[in-house]
Amino acid sequence: MKPNQWGQLVIPIGLVGVVLLMVVPVPPALLDIFIVFNLAVAITVLLVSMRVHRPVEFSIFPALLLVLTIFRLALNIGSTRLVLTSGYAGKVINAFGNMVIGGSLVVGLVVFLILVAIQFMVITNGSGRVAEVAARFTLDAMPGKQMAIDADLNTGLISEKEARERRAEITNAADFYGAMDGASKFVKGDTIASMLITLINLFGGFAVGVLQQGMSIGEAINTYSLLTVGDGLVSQIPALLLSTSSGIIVTRTSATHDLGSAMLTQFARQRTSLRIAGGALCLLALMPGLPILPFAIVGGMVLAAAGNKPDQETIEEELISLEGAEEEPDPDSPEAIADSVKVDPLELQVSFDLIDLVDPSRGGDLLDRVRSLRRKIATELGVVIPLVRTRDNLDLKQNSYAIRVNGVETAKGEAPSGHVLVIGDDINTLPGAPAKDPVFGLDARWVPVSMKDQAEMLGNTVIDRASVITTHLAEVVRKHAADLLGRQDVQMLVELVRKTNPVVIDEITPALLSLGEIQAVLQGLLREGVGICDLVRIFESVSEKARLTKDTEALVEAARHALGPAISAPCSLDGRLPVLMLDPLVEHQLLQSLRQSDEGSVLAVDPHFAEQVVVEIARHIDMALHAGESPVLLCSPQIRPALRRMTHDTAPTMPVLSYAELGEQLNVETLGVVNIVDTATV
Repeated sequence: MKPNQWGQLVIPIGLVGVVLLMVVPVPPALLDIFIVFNLAVAITVLLVSMRVHRPVEFSIFPALLLVLTIFRLALNIGSTRLVLTSGYAGKVINAFGNMVIGGSLVVGLVVFLILVAIQFMVITNGSGRVAEVAARFTLDAMPGKQMAIDADLNTGLISEKEARERRAEITNAADFYGAMDGASKFVKGDTIASMLITLINLFGGFAVGVLQQGMSIGEAINTYSLLTVGDGLVSQIPALLLSTSSGIIVTRTSATHDLGSAMLTQFARQRTSLRIAGGALCLLALMPGLPILPFAIVGGMVLAAAGNKPDQETIEEELISLEGAEEEPDPDSPEAIADSVKVDPLELQVSFDLIDLVDPSRGGDLLDRVRSLRRKIATELGVVIPLVRTRDNLDLKQNSYAIRVNGVETAKGEAPSGHVLVIGDDINTLPGAPAKDPVFGLDARWVPVSMKDQAEMLGNTVIDRASVITTHLAEVVRKHAADLLGRQDVQMLVELVRKTNPVVIDEITPALLSLGEIQAVLQGLLREGVGICDLVRIFESVSEKARLTKDTEALVEAARHALGPAISAPCSLDGRLPVLMLDPLVEHQLLQSLRQSDEGSVLAVDPHFAEQVVVEIARHIDMALHAGESPVLLCSPQIRPALRRMTHDTAPTMPVLSYAELGEQLNVETLGVVNIVDTATV
C-alpha cells in the first residue's frame, strides 16, 4: 500500500480512536504506550520545526497541533479515570511522579506549577501574539506582493510558471499564518484544561482515598499527589514541546538554512562580539566575592569559540579587494586604453544615488531584471540584444538615469530614492512630484513608499523604481532593435538555422545574398516592429525574391508577405482587426506618384496634397483612440513602404499593413476612410 493510501486509512481511524479514548476505559499498560507515543510525537514535531527552512514547509502544523491537543486531553481523561477508580495509572505516570516529587509534595507541586506558568504565560501567549501579528501583516501585504509579481512578469524577470508559483506561495503563507493564529488558541485552552484536570485529580483523589478507600489523610495525600503530579507532568512536557515548536515556527523568517545552521553561521560571523563577551566574563571572574571557576570556564569557552580568525565580513571584503586587484589591468596598458574608448552597443548609466538598485548586497535586483529582459526580447523579437553595460555616471543629476545606444543617449528619466511611480486617474490627491510615464507619456506622480498602500487602495497602478527603469529600457530596445542587430549577431542566427535547416542556408548564402544583405533585410523588419523569430520562412521567401532582385525594400516586403498573418494577428483583438482605409481616388493618385530612389520607394506628390493626407489620417486616428480603438492603416502592397515613410513622423506607432498581409482568420472592420475633398490639384 502506498504512503498516501496509508494516510487516507490510518489517520481517520486514529482520530476516531482518540474520541473513543475519552469514553472507553484503557488498561494501564496500554496507557503507558500512548503516553510514550505522545512524547515521541512532540519531540519529533519540535525537531521538524527546527529543521524546516520556511514556515510554510510545515503547513500541516496547525492541523497537527489540533489533533495532538485532542489526543493529549484524551490521555488526561483516561489517566484521571484510572487515578480515581484504582489509584494506579501505569508505570510511566508513577515514575514521573516519583522523579519530580522526590519525597516532597510541596517541591513537586511547585515544579509542576512553574512548568504550567512557563507554558501559559511565556511561550503560549508569545506564540499567539506573533501568529496574530504575522497573519495580519501577511494579509495586508498580499496586494502589494501580487502587484510586484505582476510587475516582474511584465518586465520579463520571471516566467508565467514562476509567477503562478509565487502567487501560490503568497496564498499558502497567508493561509498558514491565519491557521496558526487560530491554532495558538488550542494550545492556550489546553493549558487551562490541564490545570483544571490537575486540580480535579488532586482534590478528587484525596476525597476518593479518604472517603471510599478508607485511607488515612497522610496516605491519601502521598498516593494521589504522586499520581496527580506524574499525570500532569507527562501531559505538560509534550504540551511544552509543542508550544515551543509553535513559537519556533511562527518566529522563523524565510531562510536558506535550518534554525541550528543559521544560528551557528550568524554567530560565527560576529567573532568580535564573542571575544568581547568572553573577555567580560573573565573580568567578572576577578571580581571580589564572585566564584572564579564558573566565570573562568564559560569565559574561556566563549573566547575559544571566537578563535583567532577575523570576522566573516572582513574576510569577504579582503577577498573582493584581492580579486579586484588581480583582475584590474594596468590603466596605462593598451588593453585598458582600448577598453575605455570602446563604444558599448547598449549602456545604462545611473546617478550615484541609484547605485542601490544595482547592488545585490543592498537588495538591488536591477541587474537580474535586465538579464531577464534580454531573454524576453529574444523570445519576442527573435534577436539576442547585446549585454547591457551598467555603470554609474557622476555627471548625471541626482535620481536620474540615461540609456545609450551605440554611444548616443537616446532616453533618460528619473527614479527618486524612497519613491514609487503611481499612474492612474486619482493621483492628484497624493503627495509627491508630478511626472510622466517614460514609455507611454501618461500623467504620473512619484509618491513616497510609505503612501504605496494608500495609492493602491485608490485604484492606481504602483510601479517600483527598478520596474520603471527596466520597462523604459525594454521600450528603447524595441525601438532600436534594428540598430542593435550587428553582423556578428546575424552570423549567429544563420548558424542556428543551419543546424536545423541546412538546405535553406545553403540556398540563400553566399550564392544569392551576402551576410550584409541579409542583415539589411532583418533590420528592415525590426524597424517596423516585426519579429524575426521565424527565420526559416523569412529566408525561404527572401531567397525566392533574391533570384529576381536584390533591392532591400523588395526583399523586406517579400518577407512581410510570408509572415503576413503573424504580423496582422497581434494588431487584432479576438479576431477583430480595426482598420483605416484610403479612398480609391487617393490611393490611385498615390500609386501614380510612386517613384524609386536610393532610399527606397517614395511618393512624389504635391506637398499640399501630402499634408492633407497626413492630417486626415491623424484625424481618423484621434477619433479611433477616443473610441477606445487602436487602428491600423490598410493599403495596397505597392505603396505600403512609401506610405509608411510618409506617415512615420505623424503616427510612429501605427502599423501600416498591406492587403496581402491580412490573415484569413481576421474579421476586418473599417473605422474610417481617408478621403481628400479636392484631389484635382494633384
